[in-house]
Amino acid sequence: MMSMEGPYLTALIARLAEPEYNLAAYGVAFSIALIVESPVIMMLSASTALVEDKNSFLKLRNFVYTVNAILIIVMIVLIFPPIYNFFTIQILNLPLRVAELTHTAIIILIPWAPAIGYRRFHQGILIRNNMTRKVAYGTIIRLLAMSAIALVLFLFSDLHGVIIGASALSSGVIAEAIATKLMLVNTIKKIKADENPSREITYSEIIKFYFPLLLTSFITLAMHPVVTFFMGFSYKSLESLAVLPVLNSLVFIFRSFGLSYQEVGIALLKSKQGYVKLRNFAIVMGVLVVIALGLVSFTFIGEIWLSSVAGLSDELTKFSELPLMLFTIFPALTVWINFQRAVLVNKRKTKPITYATIIEISGVVLMLILTITYFNFIGVIGAVIAYTFGRLAADIYLIFPFNKARNEILNSNSISQSI
Repeated sequence: MMSMEGPYLTALIARLAEPEYNLAAYGVAFSIALIVESPVIMMLSASTALVEDKNSFLKLRNFVYTVNAILIIVMIVLIFPPIYNFFTIQILNLPLRVAELTHTAIIILIPWAPAIGYRRFHQGILIRNNMTRKVAYGTIIRLLAMSAIALVLFLFSDLHGVIIGASALSSGVIAEAIATKLMLVNTIKKIKADENPSREITYSEIIKFYFPLLLTSFITLAMHPVVTFFMGFSYKSLESLAVLPVLNSLVFIFRSFGLSYQEVGIALLKSKQGYVKLRNFAIVMGVLVVIALGLVSFTFIGEIWLSSVAGLSDELTKFSELPLMLFTIFPALTVWINFQRAVLVNKRKTKPITYATIIEISGVVLMLILTITYFNFIGVIGAVIAYTFGRLAADIYLIFPFNKARNEILNSNSISQSI
Protein backbone atom coordinates (compact mmCIF):
# COMPACT_ATOMS: atom_id res chain seq x y z
CA MET A 1 0.00 0.00 0.00
CA MET A 2 2.85 2.38 0.78
CA SER A 3 4.21 1.79 -2.72
CA MET A 4 1.11 3.45 -4.19
CA GLU A 5 2.05 6.74 -2.54
CA GLY A 6 4.83 7.66 -4.98
CA PRO A 7 2.97 7.01 -8.25
CA TYR A 8 -0.07 8.89 -6.95
CA LEU A 9 1.90 12.01 -6.01
CA THR A 10 4.12 12.06 -9.09
CA ALA A 11 1.01 11.67 -11.26
CA LEU A 12 -0.50 14.78 -9.65
CA ILE A 13 2.74 16.75 -9.93
CA ALA A 14 3.10 15.81 -13.62
CA ARG A 15 -0.31 17.33 -14.32
CA LEU A 16 0.48 20.73 -12.77
CA ALA A 17 2.52 23.69 -13.99
CA GLU A 18 6.26 23.26 -14.68
CA PRO A 19 6.13 19.46 -14.41
CA GLU A 20 9.80 18.85 -15.22
CA TYR A 21 11.06 21.29 -12.58
CA ASN A 22 8.58 20.12 -9.95
CA LEU A 23 9.18 16.41 -10.57
CA ALA A 24 12.91 17.03 -10.37
CA ALA A 25 12.50 19.03 -7.14
CA TYR A 26 10.25 16.32 -5.68
CA GLY A 27 12.87 13.69 -6.45
CA VAL A 28 15.65 15.74 -4.87
CA ALA A 29 13.62 16.70 -1.78
CA PHE A 30 12.54 13.11 -1.28
CA SER A 31 16.15 11.91 -1.60
CA ILE A 32 17.31 14.39 1.04
CA ALA A 33 14.41 13.47 3.33
CA LEU A 34 15.32 9.80 2.94
CA ILE A 35 18.93 10.28 3.97
CA VAL A 36 17.87 12.33 7.01
CA GLU A 37 15.34 9.59 7.81
CA SER A 38 17.95 6.84 7.47
CA PRO A 39 18.94 6.67 11.18
CA VAL A 40 15.39 5.56 12.11
CA ILE A 41 14.66 3.22 9.19
CA MET A 42 15.92 0.16 11.07
CA MET A 43 13.99 1.08 14.24
CA LEU A 44 11.35 -1.37 13.05
CA SER A 45 13.86 -4.24 13.14
CA ALA A 46 15.28 -3.04 16.47
CA SER A 47 11.96 -2.93 18.30
CA THR A 48 10.87 -6.23 16.73
CA ALA A 49 14.04 -7.87 18.04
CA LEU A 50 14.59 -6.08 21.37
CA VAL A 51 11.33 -4.94 23.02
CA GLU A 52 10.49 -7.73 25.48
CA ASP A 53 9.55 -5.99 28.73
CA LYS A 54 9.26 -2.64 30.50
CA ASN A 55 13.01 -2.08 30.72
CA SER A 56 13.72 -2.71 27.04
CA PHE A 57 10.62 -0.74 25.97
CA LEU A 58 11.52 2.37 27.96
CA LYS A 59 15.18 2.36 27.00
CA LEU A 60 14.57 1.82 23.30
CA ARG A 61 11.83 4.48 23.38
CA ASN A 62 14.25 6.98 24.94
CA PHE A 63 16.78 6.05 22.30
CA VAL A 64 14.21 6.74 19.56
CA TYR A 65 13.29 10.12 21.06
CA THR A 66 16.96 11.13 21.20
CA VAL A 67 17.59 10.17 17.59
CA ASN A 68 14.43 12.00 16.48
CA ALA A 69 15.53 15.19 18.25
CA ILE A 70 18.89 15.03 16.48
CA LEU A 71 17.18 14.62 13.11
CA ILE A 72 15.04 17.72 13.65
CA ILE A 73 18.17 19.74 14.41
CA VAL A 74 19.88 18.38 11.28
CA MET A 75 16.93 19.43 9.08
CA ILE A 76 16.85 22.93 10.59
CA VAL A 77 20.57 23.35 9.93
CA LEU A 78 20.19 22.01 6.39
CA ILE A 79 17.53 24.56 5.39
CA PHE A 80 19.69 27.49 6.54
CA PRO A 81 20.11 29.32 3.19
CA PRO A 82 23.94 29.54 3.00
CA ILE A 83 24.31 25.84 3.83
CA TYR A 84 21.41 24.83 1.63
CA ASN A 85 22.60 26.83 -1.38
CA PHE A 86 26.13 25.49 -1.07
CA PHE A 87 24.84 21.91 -0.94
CA THR A 88 22.24 22.04 -3.71
CA ILE A 89 23.73 24.54 -6.14
CA GLN A 90 27.48 24.25 -5.64
CA ILE A 91 27.69 20.52 -4.88
CA LEU A 92 24.62 18.95 -6.54
CA ASN A 93 24.67 21.44 -9.44
CA LEU A 94 20.86 21.71 -9.43
CA PRO A 95 19.21 24.22 -11.75
CA LEU A 96 18.33 27.32 -9.73
CA ARG A 97 14.58 26.80 -10.23
CA VAL A 98 14.79 23.21 -9.00
CA ALA A 99 16.83 24.30 -5.97
CA GLU A 100 14.24 26.98 -5.05
CA LEU A 101 11.33 24.53 -5.21
CA THR A 102 13.27 21.88 -3.30
CA HIS A 103 14.03 24.26 -0.42
CA THR A 104 10.37 24.89 0.38
CA ALA A 105 9.60 21.17 0.12
CA ILE A 106 12.35 20.27 2.61
CA ILE A 107 10.96 22.76 5.14
CA ILE A 108 7.58 21.04 4.87
CA LEU A 109 9.27 17.64 5.29
CA ILE A 110 10.90 18.48 8.65
CA PRO A 111 8.34 16.32 10.58
CA TRP A 112 8.82 13.42 8.13
CA ALA A 113 11.77 11.64 9.73
CA PRO A 114 10.74 12.00 13.41
CA ALA A 115 7.22 10.78 12.63
CA ILE A 116 8.63 7.74 10.82
CA GLY A 117 11.02 6.94 13.69
CA TYR A 118 8.15 7.12 16.19
CA ARG A 119 5.90 5.03 13.95
CA ARG A 120 8.48 2.33 13.13
CA PHE A 121 9.35 1.90 16.81
CA HIS A 122 5.71 1.14 17.58
CA GLN A 123 5.20 -0.96 14.46
CA GLY A 124 8.02 -3.25 15.58
CA ILE A 125 6.12 -3.90 18.81
CA LEU A 126 3.01 -4.72 16.76
CA ILE A 127 4.99 -7.21 14.68
CA ARG A 128 6.63 -8.79 17.73
CA ASN A 129 3.19 -9.29 19.28
CA ASN A 130 1.72 -10.85 16.10
CA MET A 131 -0.49 -7.86 15.31
CA THR A 132 0.73 -7.32 11.77
CA ARG A 133 -2.80 -6.61 10.54
CA LYS A 134 -2.74 -3.40 12.57
CA VAL A 135 0.38 -2.33 10.69
CA ALA A 136 -1.72 -2.50 7.54
CA TYR A 137 -4.51 -0.52 9.20
CA GLY A 138 -2.01 2.22 10.00
CA THR A 139 -0.86 2.27 6.40
CA ILE A 140 -4.45 2.65 5.22
CA ILE A 141 -4.82 5.67 7.50
CA ARG A 142 -1.60 7.10 6.12
CA LEU A 143 -2.78 6.69 2.54
CA LEU A 144 -6.18 8.20 3.26
CA ALA A 145 -4.63 11.24 4.97
CA MET A 146 -1.99 11.66 2.27
CA SER A 147 -4.51 11.26 -0.56
CA ALA A 148 -7.00 13.68 0.97
CA ILE A 149 -4.43 16.43 1.52
CA ALA A 150 -2.94 15.96 -1.94
CA LEU A 151 -6.30 15.96 -3.70
CA VAL A 152 -7.65 18.99 -1.84
CA LEU A 153 -4.50 21.01 -2.56
CA PHE A 154 -4.45 19.80 -6.17
CA LEU A 155 -8.05 20.87 -6.78
CA PHE A 156 -8.37 24.00 -4.66
CA SER A 157 -4.95 25.66 -4.48
CA ASP A 158 -2.39 27.20 -6.78
CA LEU A 159 0.56 25.65 -4.98
CA HIS A 160 3.46 24.15 -6.91
CA GLY A 161 3.31 20.39 -7.42
CA VAL A 162 6.33 19.67 -5.23
CA ILE A 163 4.76 21.64 -2.36
CA ILE A 164 1.58 19.59 -2.65
CA GLY A 165 3.62 16.38 -2.69
CA ALA A 166 5.68 17.32 0.37
CA SER A 167 2.60 18.45 2.31
CA ALA A 168 0.83 15.18 1.55
CA LEU A 169 3.86 13.09 2.59
CA SER A 170 4.25 14.83 5.95
CA SER A 171 0.53 14.69 6.70
CA GLY A 172 0.38 11.00 5.89
CA VAL A 173 3.25 9.87 8.12
CA ILE A 174 2.05 12.01 11.05
CA ALA A 175 -1.43 10.49 10.82
CA GLU A 176 0.02 6.98 10.64
CA ALA A 177 2.32 7.57 13.63
CA ILE A 178 -0.59 8.74 15.79
CA ALA A 179 -2.80 5.84 14.68
CA THR A 180 -0.08 3.25 15.34
CA LYS A 181 0.46 4.53 18.88
CA LEU A 182 -3.29 4.45 19.61
CA MET A 183 -3.52 0.84 18.41
CA LEU A 184 -0.81 -0.13 20.91
CA VAL A 185 -2.21 1.45 24.07
CA ASN A 186 -3.31 -1.80 25.73
CA THR A 187 -0.19 -3.72 24.63
CA ILE A 188 2.10 -1.03 26.02
CA LYS A 189 0.26 -1.17 29.34
CA LYS A 190 0.96 -4.91 29.50
CA ILE A 191 4.61 -4.38 28.61
CA LYS A 192 5.02 -1.72 31.30
CA ALA A 193 3.39 -4.03 33.83
CA ASP A 194 6.28 -6.49 33.46
CA GLU A 195 8.52 -5.43 36.32
CA ASN A 196 10.68 -8.58 36.25
CA PRO A 197 12.65 -8.65 33.01
CA SER A 198 14.56 -11.81 32.18
CA ARG A 199 17.62 -9.68 31.38
CA GLU A 200 18.42 -5.99 31.84
CA ILE A 201 19.29 -4.41 28.52
CA THR A 202 21.58 -1.39 28.61
CA TYR A 203 21.91 1.64 26.37
CA SER A 204 25.37 0.47 25.34
CA GLU A 205 23.87 -2.84 24.18
CA ILE A 206 21.19 -1.01 22.21
CA ILE A 207 23.82 1.17 20.54
CA LYS A 208 26.06 -1.83 19.82
CA PHE A 209 23.13 -3.67 18.24
CA TYR A 210 21.66 -0.70 16.40
CA PHE A 211 24.71 1.19 15.14
CA PRO A 212 25.53 -1.24 12.29
CA LEU A 213 21.87 -1.13 11.24
CA LEU A 214 21.85 2.68 11.43
CA LEU A 215 25.05 2.88 9.42
CA THR A 216 23.60 0.45 6.89
CA SER A 217 20.47 2.50 6.29
CA PHE A 218 22.44 5.77 6.23
CA ILE A 219 24.86 4.48 3.61
CA THR A 220 22.04 2.93 1.60
CA LEU A 221 19.97 6.10 1.48
CA ALA A 222 23.05 8.26 0.91
CA MET A 223 23.09 6.72 -2.54
CA HIS A 224 20.15 8.89 -3.60
CA PRO A 225 21.93 12.27 -3.18
CA VAL A 226 25.03 10.70 -4.75
CA VAL A 227 23.01 9.63 -7.78
CA THR A 228 21.42 13.10 -7.89
CA PHE A 229 24.91 14.63 -7.88
CA PHE A 230 26.05 12.60 -10.88
CA MET A 231 22.80 13.17 -12.79
CA GLY A 232 23.19 16.91 -12.22
CA PHE A 233 26.33 16.76 -14.38
CA SER A 234 25.04 14.17 -16.84
CA TYR A 235 23.79 14.28 -20.40
CA LYS A 236 20.07 15.26 -20.37
CA SER A 237 20.25 16.04 -16.67
CA LEU A 238 16.89 17.83 -16.25
CA GLU A 239 14.98 15.05 -18.02
CA SER A 240 16.80 12.43 -15.93
CA LEU A 241 16.04 14.22 -12.67
CA ALA A 242 12.40 14.52 -13.71
CA VAL A 243 11.75 10.88 -14.66
CA LEU A 244 13.80 9.10 -11.97
CA PRO A 245 11.22 9.65 -9.17
CA VAL A 246 8.50 8.38 -11.53
CA LEU A 247 10.49 5.24 -12.33
CA ASN A 248 11.46 4.70 -8.69
CA SER A 249 7.82 5.00 -7.66
CA LEU A 250 6.72 2.40 -10.20
CA VAL A 251 9.52 -0.05 -9.41
CA PHE A 252 8.90 0.45 -5.68
CA ILE A 253 5.48 -1.18 -6.12
CA PHE A 254 7.25 -4.43 -7.06
CA ARG A 255 10.12 -3.96 -4.60
CA SER A 256 7.64 -3.49 -1.75
CA PHE A 257 6.92 -7.23 -1.63
CA GLY A 258 10.52 -7.82 -0.58
CA LEU A 259 11.11 -4.77 1.60
CA SER A 260 9.00 -6.01 4.51
CA TYR A 261 10.44 -9.51 4.33
CA GLN A 262 13.29 -8.60 6.68
CA GLU A 263 10.90 -8.08 9.60
CA VAL A 264 8.92 -11.17 8.60
CA GLY A 265 12.09 -13.24 8.78
CA ILE A 266 13.15 -11.76 12.12
CA ALA A 267 9.77 -12.55 13.65
CA LEU A 268 9.23 -16.05 12.20
CA LEU A 269 12.72 -17.53 11.80
CA LYS A 270 12.65 -19.86 14.80
CA SER A 271 13.48 -23.34 13.45
CA LYS A 272 14.82 -25.33 10.51
CA GLN A 273 11.29 -25.77 9.20
CA GLY A 274 10.67 -22.05 9.51
CA TYR A 275 13.86 -21.29 7.59
CA VAL A 276 12.97 -23.64 4.74
CA LYS A 277 9.48 -22.18 4.35
CA LEU A 278 10.75 -18.60 4.49
CA ARG A 279 13.46 -19.40 1.92
CA ASN A 280 11.02 -21.07 -0.47
CA PHE A 281 8.57 -18.20 -0.11
CA ALA A 282 11.37 -15.72 -0.91
CA ILE A 283 12.36 -17.64 -4.06
CA VAL A 284 8.80 -17.74 -5.39
CA MET A 285 8.23 -14.09 -4.51
CA GLY A 286 11.46 -13.00 -6.23
CA VAL A 287 10.53 -14.79 -9.45
CA LEU A 288 6.98 -13.45 -9.48
CA VAL A 289 7.93 -9.78 -8.95
CA VAL A 290 10.42 -9.91 -11.82
CA ILE A 291 7.86 -11.49 -14.12
CA ALA A 292 5.25 -8.92 -13.09
CA LEU A 293 7.54 -5.93 -13.62
CA GLY A 294 8.77 -7.45 -16.88
CA LEU A 295 5.20 -7.53 -18.17
CA VAL A 296 5.07 -3.79 -17.54
CA SER A 297 8.58 -2.89 -18.71
CA PHE A 298 8.62 -4.81 -21.99
CA THR A 299 5.01 -4.41 -23.16
CA PHE A 300 2.58 -1.65 -24.02
CA ILE A 301 1.53 -1.57 -20.36
CA GLY A 302 4.65 0.42 -19.52
CA GLU A 303 3.83 3.13 -22.05
CA ILE A 304 0.25 3.31 -20.79
CA TRP A 305 1.45 3.64 -17.19
CA LEU A 306 4.04 6.31 -17.93
CA SER A 307 1.84 8.47 -20.14
CA SER A 308 -1.73 7.93 -18.92
CA VAL A 309 -1.20 7.11 -15.23
CA ALA A 310 2.04 8.93 -14.38
CA GLY A 311 1.09 11.80 -16.66
CA LEU A 312 4.43 12.16 -18.43
CA SER A 313 4.63 13.93 -21.77
CA ASP A 314 5.18 11.84 -24.90
CA GLU A 315 8.83 12.91 -24.92
CA LEU A 316 9.45 11.92 -21.28
CA THR A 317 7.51 8.66 -21.76
CA LYS A 318 9.83 7.58 -24.58
CA PHE A 319 12.79 8.81 -22.55
CA SER A 320 11.75 6.51 -19.64
CA GLU A 321 11.19 3.25 -21.52
CA LEU A 322 14.78 1.93 -21.67
CA PRO A 323 15.69 2.72 -18.03
CA LEU A 324 12.46 1.04 -16.94
CA MET A 325 13.48 -2.13 -18.79
CA LEU A 326 16.91 -2.01 -17.14
CA PHE A 327 15.19 -1.82 -13.74
CA THR A 328 13.35 -5.13 -14.22
CA ILE A 329 15.50 -7.46 -12.07
CA PHE A 330 15.88 -5.00 -9.19
CA PRO A 331 12.84 -6.23 -7.20
CA ALA A 332 14.31 -9.75 -7.05
CA LEU A 333 17.57 -8.36 -5.68
CA THR A 334 15.52 -6.59 -2.99
CA VAL A 335 13.87 -9.85 -1.93
CA TRP A 336 17.23 -11.60 -1.84
CA ILE A 337 19.04 -9.03 0.30
CA ASN A 338 16.18 -8.63 2.77
CA PHE A 339 16.01 -12.38 3.36
CA GLN A 340 19.77 -12.41 3.90
CA ARG A 341 19.47 -9.52 6.36
CA ALA A 342 16.63 -11.25 8.22
CA VAL A 343 18.77 -14.32 8.91
CA LEU A 344 21.73 -12.19 10.01
CA VAL A 345 19.67 -9.92 12.30
CA ASN A 346 17.97 -12.99 13.76
CA LYS A 347 21.42 -14.24 14.84
CA ARG A 348 22.43 -10.72 15.99
CA LYS A 349 25.14 -10.51 13.30
CA THR A 350 24.60 -7.00 11.98
CA LYS A 351 28.15 -6.01 10.98
CA PRO A 352 28.14 -7.93 7.66
CA ILE A 353 25.02 -5.98 6.71
CA THR A 354 26.97 -2.74 7.09
CA TYR A 355 29.92 -4.07 5.08
CA ALA A 356 27.54 -5.18 2.33
CA THR A 357 26.03 -1.71 2.22
CA ILE A 358 29.47 -0.12 1.89
CA ILE A 359 30.14 -2.48 -1.02
CA GLU A 360 26.78 -1.55 -2.54
CA ILE A 361 27.34 2.20 -2.51
CA SER A 362 30.92 1.72 -3.70
CA GLY A 363 29.57 -0.28 -6.63
CA VAL A 364 27.00 2.43 -7.35
CA VAL A 365 29.63 5.18 -7.35
CA LEU A 366 32.01 3.14 -9.50
CA MET A 367 29.31 2.47 -12.06
CA LEU A 368 28.17 6.11 -12.04
CA ILE A 369 31.73 7.20 -12.78
CA LEU A 370 32.01 4.71 -15.62
CA THR A 371 28.60 5.31 -17.20
CA ILE A 372 28.05 9.03 -16.68
CA THR A 373 31.50 10.58 -16.25
CA TYR A 374 33.55 8.33 -18.55
CA PHE A 375 31.09 7.07 -21.18
CA ASN A 376 28.65 10.05 -21.04
CA PHE A 377 25.51 7.92 -20.66
CA ILE A 378 22.13 9.59 -20.28
CA GLY A 379 21.88 10.30 -16.55
CA VAL A 380 18.89 8.12 -15.68
CA ILE A 381 20.27 5.12 -17.61
CA GLY A 382 23.57 5.37 -15.76
CA ALA A 383 21.68 5.67 -12.47
CA VAL A 384 19.59 2.52 -13.06
CA ILE A 385 22.65 0.50 -14.11
CA ALA A 386 24.51 1.74 -11.02
CA TYR A 387 21.65 0.91 -8.63
CA THR A 388 21.39 -2.62 -10.02
CA PHE A 389 25.13 -3.31 -10.08
CA GLY A 390 25.63 -2.06 -6.51
CA ARG A 391 22.74 -4.11 -5.10
CA LEU A 392 23.94 -7.25 -6.89
CA ALA A 393 27.44 -6.78 -5.46
CA ALA A 394 26.00 -6.49 -1.93
CA ASP A 395 23.87 -9.61 -2.40
CA ILE A 396 26.89 -11.59 -3.53
CA TYR A 397 29.05 -10.37 -0.62
CA LEU A 398 26.43 -11.49 1.93
CA ILE A 399 26.36 -15.07 0.66
CA PHE A 400 29.14 -16.26 3.00
CA PRO A 401 28.00 -14.60 6.28
CA PHE A 402 24.41 -15.54 5.41
CA ASN A 403 25.37 -19.20 4.95
CA LYS A 404 27.23 -19.17 8.26
CA ALA A 405 24.25 -17.72 10.15
CA ARG A 406 21.89 -20.10 8.37
CA ASN A 407 23.99 -23.09 9.41
CA GLU A 408 23.86 -21.92 13.02
CA ILE A 409 20.06 -21.89 12.83
CA LEU A 410 19.90 -25.33 11.28
CA ASN A 411 22.46 -26.85 13.67
CA SER A 412 20.89 -25.36 16.80
CA ASN A 413 17.55 -26.79 15.70
CA SER A 414 19.10 -30.25 15.23
CA ILE A 415 20.60 -30.11 18.74
CA SER A 416 17.31 -29.08 20.33
CA GLN A 417 15.51 -31.91 18.51
CA SER A 418 18.05 -34.52 19.70
CA ILE A 419 17.77 -33.32 23.30
